[in-house]
Amino acid sequence: MLTIRLTRKGKKNQPFFRVVLIDKRRSSKGGRAVEDLGYVDPLKKRKSFNKERILYWISKGAQPSASIHNFLVSEKIIEGKKTHVSKISKKKQTEIDAKKNEEKAKIEAEAKAKEDVKKVEPAGETPSNDGAATEEAPVEIPVESPAEPAPVEEPKEPASAEASASVETSAGQADEAKPAE
Repeated sequence: MLTIRLTRKGKKNQPFFRVVLIDKRRSSKGGRAVEDLGYVDPLKKRKSFNKERILYWISKGAQPSASIHNFLVSEKIIEGKKTHVSKISKKKQTEIDAKKNEEKAKIEAEAKAKEDVKKVEPAGETPSNDGAATEEAPVEIPVESPAEPAPVEEPKEPASAEASASVETSAGQADEAKPAE
């Protein structure tokens, strides 16, 4: 398979890259190129691409490398988004995956809550048999975040006034009252 990639030329500490069309199995350092398609000079910040030939070879099935793809997108030779070229550490990748999983779980929980709300009809309303189609406005129910503590229920039958009183802590949570002796 043919690929469009960079080959490094130039002296030590003076990089210069040629954009070449080469068989993917050949070495990027010393392999014989099928065709030179341009150059990139990072020190002088100059780039030159043979747009017609690059588009021709891409139409014939040549695949640009990630770096070349980004160059071609920035030069508006091809359409598309730039690809991420640098490697991500394993630690950073696990953090990214964990965030994605949390977001996915949150979205699924919200969708499930909405489905449950749609299944349950209010007890006071009964469907009308008028025969005419009526549209109901979607019901929005606020979704509680899982970090909030569950509300504490009060006892239904207090024995005395002192027993029913609850003591609030500094966190705002109610403690169970002890019966008076």
